[in-house]
Order: sequence, then structure tokens, then C-alpha cells
Amino acid sequence: MQSELKLRIASGIVLAAVALGATWAGGLAFQFLSVAIGLLVYYEWSTITKLAEGDFQGNAFGWLSQIVIAVLVLFDYIHLSLPVLAAFSVLAGLWVLIRNTSWWLPGGIVYAGLTAVSLAAIRGADYLGLVAMLFVFAVVWGTDIFAYFTGRAIGGPKLAPAISPGKTWSGALGGTICGVLAGVAVFMAHFSLQDFRIPIIALVLSVSSQIGDLFESFIKRRFGVKDSSHLIPGHGGVMDRVDGLIFACVAALVLVLAQILSAGGRAVAFGSVLLGL
Repeated sequence: MQSELKLRIASGIVLAAVALGATWAGGLAFQFLSVAIGLLVYYEWSTITKLAEGDFQGNAFGWLSQIVIAVLVLFDYIHLSLPVLAAFSVLAGLWVLIRNTSWWLPGGIVYAGLTAVSLAAIRGADYLGLVAMLFVFAVVWGTDIFAYFTGRAIGGPKLAPAISPGKTWSGALGGTICGVLAGVAVFMAHFSLQDFRIPIIALVLSVSSQIGDLFESFIKRRFGVKDSSHLIPGHGGVMDRVDGLIFACVAALVLVLAQILSAGGRAVAFGSVLLGL
């Protein structure tokens, strides 16, 4: 157990260093990270749900969709990636209806595709994108870490025993509080806090992060697997590590798009909109 814990800690440090290094560098480095995470998420999703076994052609189409999204992100056509992803998702849905195959195919296309797109869109290429991404990381990591320790220390009623027996309401509440505080701390390290908008956004992202964690637990329980893969020593798979981050980033993307649409669709940097700057 001790050696496994050391391996887990060492892997966690390496993962955090890679994520923060790419975030600091921005540009192509972070776009590569976003694309890599998205492709690995689709690989694990398709493996868990056995898409290739039940629908080889459909799964090949799923891979094609992720490759196209990856190219768009890498060549900085992020504004085109969402409509293209929507088109692939609709086509996958039609394929399922016509061939009577698994709805896990369009689900995987959306889940993995939004992972790459939302990460790249939030980081962007400017300073505000850097702060916005660090803000999201702080909320998600603060939520995840303190939910674990608060739940262990206090215990109490289970949050969703049928999906994830280890999670408690005390852990969820403690993680949310600490996630919000961590996000606010990152924001205040760069700007002055003038209203409650940032804490509210942090609250939405923290709750979304925990929903994402439960969603991945549901998928693994549905297909009887313990880890999404064995790609990361001591941690399992990529989905095991980014499940909360995916939902938080998608929630941030939705918030930003809603604000852009309410402002008449004017093209602006995602990071500045998310932070209200």
C-alpha cells in the first residue's frame, strides 16, 4: 500500500506539472494538451462501452470526429469546432437510429469532443485566458481534494450510494466550500473582487465538477470496470483524473456562450467573459 501511495503521489506531481506548464506556455502547447486529453478520453470511453465490439463502423466514425476536432483545435479554428462537433453528433445519432446501435457512440463524441474544445477555448492565447484556466483548475482541484479529506474526517450520509458508495454529503459540502475559496483566491491574486459574480461562478463550477465525478462513476459501474484504463500509474485512466474537470470546463463554456449570445454574439475572448473582465 505504501509503494502504491508513493506511485500515486509521484504520478500526481508529474501530471500537475505537465498541466500547469502547458497552461503557462499557452498557445500550441496547451492546444496539444487539450487535444491529447480529448483523444485519450474517447479511447477510454470507447473501450469501456465496447463500441468497437458492437459497432466497428460507428466507432471508426467516432474516431474520425475526434481527429477532425483535434485538427481544428490545433490550427486554432476553435470557433468552428463547436458547429462541426454538433454536426458529427447529429450524424452519429442518425446512425444509431438507422442501424439500431448504441447511443454511447454520440455520447462519446460529445463528451470527448467538448473536453478538447472547452479546455482550449477557456485557455485561449492571452493573459486573461491563463487566469481563467488557473481559476478553473483551482476550483476543480480544491473541490476534489477537500471533498476527499472532509468526507473522510466527518463521514455521515452518503451522497449517491448506488453510484459511488464512498462519497458523502459532508465531503460534497466541504469540497464545494474549499473549491469556491480556492477559485476566489486565484482571482484575487490577479484582480480585485468587486461583487459576488466570481464566487457564484466558482460555485457552479464546483458543483459541476462533482456531477462530472458521479457521471464517470455511473459509467464505470454500468459497465463493471474499476478504472477507465491503466494509462496513469497509480491513478487508473485519464477519465479518472479529468472527469470533474471536463464537466467544470463544459459548464464554463456554456456560461460564456450564454453571455456572448445575450450580448448579441459579439466575438470576444472566452477568458475575459468567464472572469467578467
